[in-house]
Amino acid sequence: MTIYQGKTKKGIDLVIRYVINEDLEKLLEYINTLSKEQTFIRFQGEQMTLEEEKKYLDDFFKKQEAGKAIKLLAFIKNELVGVADIHLEDKISSHIGIFGITVKKEFRGEGIGKLLMELVIKEAQKNLKGLQIITLGVFANNPLAKAIYEKFGFKEYGCLPEGILHKEKYVDHLYMYKKVNELTN
Repeated sequence: MTIYQGKTKKGIDLVIRYVINEDLEKLLEYINTLSKEQTFIRFQGEQMTLEEEKKYLDDFFKKQEAGKAIKLLAFIKNELVGVADIHLEDKISSHIGIFGITVKKEFRGEGIGKLLMELVIKEAQKNLKGLQIITLGVFANNPLAKAIYEKFGFKEYGCLPEGILHKEKYVDHLYMYKKVNELTN
């Protein structure tokens, strides 16, 4: 289901839609490309197999069908250029959604991340029952991302010193949150 059709800051056609089964190979290529880049994500060079990505996607679809997850993909032409998702924790923390976002290197600075973030939060508010708080983690050596999250009203609530191994150096892992009733962006 497409939820946005429009243009990037540079006037390039952009489509944002929900993930579907047929996205499997594009998602695999996307995550493996970002991992090689050793960007600010959990993957730091590891390469996923098709079987691993299929298992991840199948598990994700089960969560989405149960109203516990949202994943949006951004496409330019037929190329996957961005992914954003929110998934609910379980049991005593089932009111907390964990946010994640990535944008392909050559498409950063186009406003795609900001738009993806706005749309995934809106979709989560509509579709994730019981969602009260959205949390995220950010690498301390990624001040640009932290500043964007702060513009969206996220507040830092903790720091795990040297909690991330990034490019063979330990960096602090910052934790941020925002209450859903404060999400007015």
